[in-house]
Amino acid sequence: MPTVSVKWQKELLSGVEIDTSQPPYVFKCQLFDLTGVPPERQKIMVKGGLLKDDADWSKLGVKEGQKLMMMGTADEIVKAPEKGPVFMEDLPEEEQVVVAGHSAGLFNLGNTCYMNSTLQCLHSVPELKSSLIKYPHSGRSNDLDQPSHLLTIATRDLFSELDKSVKAVAPMQFWTVLKKKYPQFGQLNNGAFMQQDAEECWTQILYTLSQSLKTPNPSEKLDAIKGLFGIELVSRVHCAESGEESSETESVHSLKCHISHEVNHLHEGLKHGLKSELEKSSPSLGRSAIYVKDSRINALPRYLTVQFVRFFWKRESNQKAKILRKVDYPLELDIYDLCSDDLRKSLEVPRQILRDEEGKKLGLKPKVESSISSDNDVKMSDAEGSSKESGESSEGASQGAVPDKEMQPTGVYDLVAVLTHKGRSADSGHYVAWVKQESGKWIQYDDDNPIPQREEDIVKLSGGGDWHMAYICMYKARVVPK
Repeated sequence: MPTVSVKWQKELLSGVEIDTSQPPYVFKCQLFDLTGVPPERQKIMVKGGLLKDDADWSKLGVKEGQKLMMMGTADEIVKAPEKGPVFMEDLPEEEQVVVAGHSAGLFNLGNTCYMNSTLQCLHSVPELKSSLIKYPHSGRSNDLDQPSHLLTIATRDLFSELDKSVKAVAPMQFWTVLKKKYPQFGQLNNGAFMQQDAEECWTQILYTLSQSLKTPNPSEKLDAIKGLFGIELVSRVHCAESGEESSETESVHSLKCHISHEVNHLHEGLKHGLKSELEKSSPSLGRSAIYVKDSRINALPRYLTVQFVRFFWKRESNQKAKILRKVDYPLELDIYDLCSDDLRKSLEVPRQILRDEEGKKLGLKPKVESSISSDNDVKMSDAEGSSKESGESSEGASQGAVPDKEMQPTGVYDLVAVLTHKGRSADSGHYVAWVKQESGKWIQYDDDNPIPQREEDIVKLSGGGDWHMAYICMYKARVVPK
């Protein structure tokens, strides 16, 4: 058996015996013991090239004392863990929430699924939580009533508890204050609390927060809720009979998707919702006349809320009946054609930036060279990542994101939450929230039971039967740097 030396990196391994009765793979195993380089990574130079595992030693001409060269990197030495395994249940609750990938569910306190599902959707808005954290615990402004102040504090505290808990939370304090502020949510029927309309709950909570989260300084005129959810509409009101025409502006917190036999898609329903007829007194005619109100979006929110108008008052049964018609809605919603002419013009450049960035990801050459710096290209990628991960923080530079005032909308929105209703009446049935997490995964919050869901199943909640169907959809704006 010849003895050789092997040069490996800075080391020289002397006196290595080769058993020529065994294949070279055995020799490589010897070197593995000496160097830690696995046989499959070893490259040993011999006559004729690299040493193969099944080569014939007699044909390689290896001589006594020959010096061989080996290349290859060793496996890292596996060290014993400094700490033993930690089980999830042994972690602090805050860390359990991170590992679970979602926050806690909410216990049903007696037909309160309408409230639970509303809270889970609103809880998914990081900018809202940030505004609530800044709200003072004591000392409300003079123009804010005490119940609104207490409801704001209860919302803040409940959101904080949801973020810290992996176990279901009982929203008792919030519900108590909600009923005090809005007594209709405390209505009883045969001694039991009645089911309520989730859209009414959503609207009342946002209205209260819009009053409490305003900046006390009137010169600043900052309204957190208007900035996050406010949609500015400009409307042309026209009377064909008299020729009268006027314009008006208003701010709303949601768009309505009106459902008829002509509506099969959300976009069609939104168009119907922006056009309406109203009867009012005509000064020129001296009597009532029919006016057509045609509205367009003039300012976009960070979060676009859409309500499917599925319920109407049925006189025969004296209750709210439900429209079960299937209305499809997308994961990505573009509302450019619903905007005013002025807003469309302001969206042209941001939309081109967005198209160019999406084209880059597909390997396409931008149509127009953008003057945006490479630093902004990185920011653009971060911003557009919100379409993939709804939980991306938008709270400003403190979280490493581009501040909102340095971003501009594109008219494109990504679905981040769906509130569904199952049943035939708004005042009965069951409400559930479906919320996109920071990881991009979807969670179904069925009261105290969070259940992971596939994204492709979210858009199937479009109606057409007795299964859960979308009642409120919340979309997040896809933005680009200025």
